[in-house]
Order: sequence, then C-alpha cells, then structure tokens
Amino acid sequence: MNFASMISTTTLEPARQLAKPGAHLIASVRGSLPGPTLLILGGIHGNEPAGVLAADRVLLRIQERSADLRGEVVLLRGNTRALERKVRYVDADLNRQWTADNVRIGESGNGGRPEMSELLEQGELLVALREVVSRARGDVYFVDLHTTSAPGKPFVTVGDTLRNRRFALSFPLTIVLGLEEQINGTLLEYINNLGAITMGFEAGQHEAISSVDHHEALIWNATVATGNFLRDDVAELDDCRSLLKRAGGGRRVVEVRHRHAIRPEDGFQMEPGFRNFQPVRRGQVLAKDRRGKITARETGLILLPLYQKLGDDGFFLGREVKQFWLSLSAVFRKLKVGHYIHLLPGVRRHPLNENFLIINTRIARILPLQIFHLLGFRRRRWIDKHLVVSRRSHDLAGPTKLVL
Repeated sequence: MNFASMISTTTLEPARQLAKPGAHLIASVRGSLPGPTLLILGGIHGNEPAGVLAADRVLLRIQERSADLRGEVVLLRGNTRALERKVRYVDADLNRQWTADNVRIGESGNGGRPEMSELLEQGELLVALREVVSRARGDVYFVDLHTTSAPGKPFVTVGDTLRNRRFALSFPLTIVLGLEEQINGTLLEYINNLGAITMGFEAGQHEAISSVDHHEALIWNATVATGNFLRDDVAELDDCRSLLKRAGGGRRVVEVRHRHAIRPEDGFQMEPGFRNFQPVRRGQVLAKDRRGKITARETGLILLPLYQKLGDDGFFLGREVKQFWLSLSAVFRKLKVGHYIHLLPGVRRHPLNENFLIINTRIARILPLQIFHLLGFRRRRWIDKHLVVSRRSHDLAGPTKLVL
C-alpha cells in the first residue's frame, strides 16, 4: 500500500478535534523504550486547521505502533477558541504573545481580564506543555504546523541554531532562516530559547486538502528524524518523503532579509497573484496602502504575501544562501568565534548577556551584517542610536534539563 492510498478523504470542514475550547491535548503516545519527546502543535491560528486534521489522521497508526516507539509523541491543538470560530484569532494573535511579560500574565490566570481569549489560551497551553516537558527524559523537539493565505510550495522555518539546522536538514524541503528572528513573541522562539529543538512548517494554502496531506507526511518524517521511530518502523516513510519533495521542489536554504510590517490603519492590500518563493525584482510593485505603492526594496524571493484580513506581516523578502556559507558558519560556530567578535572596533558585548552585541554603527559601519549572521546573530533591534544584534542560546548543545 502506498502513501497516496492511505490518505483519507478528510476535508477542511469542522471536526470534533477542532471545536473543544480549552482542550489542547489531542493525544499523548508513550513508547515502551526511552527516547526523545516530540511535540507537534497545529492550529495556533484558528483559520489554519490543517495541522490539527493531520494529527488526527496519524494518531491511530502511532498508537498501534507504540511497542516500537521510543520516548513520547504528543499532539496538541493551538488556539482552540479561534479554531471553533474558524478565525485567525479572537482578541489577539496567539503566536505573537509569547513574551516574558505575557507568559507571566497568562500564568496568573489571565491577569484579571477574562475578555482576553488568547491570554486564557496561553495559560492553558503552558499547563499542557509543562506537563509534557516535566516528564521528558531526552531531547525535546517541537514542530509548529501552519498554512498560508497565498498558494505556494511547502517549506520549513527554523531559528538559526546548528541543532535546529540539523533537524531541518532531515526533510526534503526548502529551509527558511531568519524568519522567526524578524517576528516577536512566537511560540517557536519561546520554546527554542528554553533549549528545545524547534521547527515550523508551512504546508500550503489554508483551504487546500493537499495541506493536510503535507502535514501528515511531515509528521511521519519527523517521528523518524527525531529517533522516536526507526526508519523500518514507518512503512510509509519513503512515500511521505517523495510527496514532500515533489510538493516543495527539493531542499535549498533561503535567508529572510526584509519584513514589511503592517498595522490595521495602513489599509494594506497585496497585489494579486503572488506565490511563496516567486522571484521579484527591485522596484517592482508588490502592494499598496494609504500612502501609495509599496515596492520591493531589493531583488529576491517573496515569502508569505498576505491575502487575508488579519495579520501584521504584509510580506517578507529573502534570497537563497549557498552551501559554502552554511558550512563556513558551522565551522565558525564550532570554533566559538562568536566569543571574540566583541573585540572588533565598535562592537561590545552586552554586560548581562553574551548572546547580545551592541554595535556603534558610526565606528563599525564597514562591518557587513553577514558577518554577524554567520555567527548566528540574526535578530536586530535599534536601541537609542545603537544597533543591538542577538543570537539564540543552545546553539551547539541543549540544557541538561529543559524547564518551562
């Protein structure tokens, strides 16, 4: 039996798994042997139910193979109240709420504001995640399943650590670096910074049945990439990989270089017809808002063009990265060159955190940002007149024990 014949006729109509507010745990399957913990979450945006439907598809087969399972596989729903309403979010984007302040409010019982649906969701998710992480006895992997408003090839996104890169290279898909570093408050970033190995997956358009198929194929691939199952335990693995390779066009690495952020009052409207990874040229009109036309600031590839009402990311621009630079980056990081970059003129280490650098651009203006990218310093923020760049913790190795 090939993978195509295993795919159910599931549509994107509401299912019982989508409409249980507060019920974030779909299932937890523990193996008879020790091993890693694989957390898979779908539907952190309520208008993206494909990941939850795919988790429901694979559950029974994972349970039937629990004798061969190593460690634990946990399937979770994200924004349950938004899933029930089939909207991206109710009050605020749940995938922008994972800052330290918001987590504290969520843990304290919604901060006395019961009208904030996503703070309630966050508190519930923290309880579910903490229960799983507390019993983990090996590496913790977290995969966040998404879909997009625009059609296009499926791809994966990772925070730029070598541990995340190694995991992402297990999939025959385009890998996007630097996307998470452009956005504040994502669940992927929060869990990654605690020491887990993380990856996001964009499976295709929200309403496409193929998006559920892609999510299902990725889940099976992930169970082998983590070591929860051996390759021989997953008979459908070759068909899953073939499906992902055909849909995604094979493996390459793309670096995000620009995010066009938007606000509701901007009146942002994407020009029609753009698809993920479509080439665009500098000066090409991509969208418009109340100020006029919005053009591409450089030649490259467009990612995640916005064709839905809710959202604060209009589009992203990226470009392909050659394998040479990825290999050089890995060598530099293993040699811990980043520990010495503060010796360059105009660069100093943050006094409280070695993963942050403060750059005086008047002195260090000759240093291209690619130098910092090679060493993992991808997140950029301006504080006063100084550029602050930061990298993620746990680049080469995880913590002894992950604590939520």
